[in-house]
Amino acid sequence: MKWYAAHLILYFKRRQGPQKRFLVWENIVLIRAGSSDEAYDKAERHGRAEEAIDDETLTVGGRPSRLVFAGVRKLTECVDPDTRPGDGAEVTYNEMMVKSEGAIKKLVAGRAAPVEMLEPFPDEEEPARSAPAEQTALPANGRKKRVV
Repeated sequence: MKWYAAHLILYFKRRQGPQKRFLVWENIVLIRAGSSDEAYDKAERHGRAEEAIDDETLTVGGRPSRLVFAGVRKLTECVDPDTRPGDGAEVTYNEMMVKSEGAIKKLVAGRAAPVEMLEPFPDEEEPARSAPAEQTALPANGRKKRVV
């Protein structure tokens, strides 16, 4: 059995009327499974279970809303997949590109900053850091394994 970090995308949708902006959550959950396919299936079940909790009192911006599961954005095998994650263990990561150090400072401070998410990694550039060959990620648009 191995450990995986699953990035689940959920968003809030108004129960009535048009909507111009959507509040989106990316929940990262640990999954224990025998294979990446099993982990992906478990992650999808977990996301659908979150969506199934239909709270009639839920509001966003004062408007009745519901939580919708959009899908699994990424599934990453933990750094040491055969050991239970512990203090300081890397369980997932994101790689992004920014155009200035000022944007980095904004990102660190929790302020709005333009970023380009590099997932899956572009073919023409090497990732900024190398990862062990056993680390894999599954993109949300398919189940094909990708070494990252």
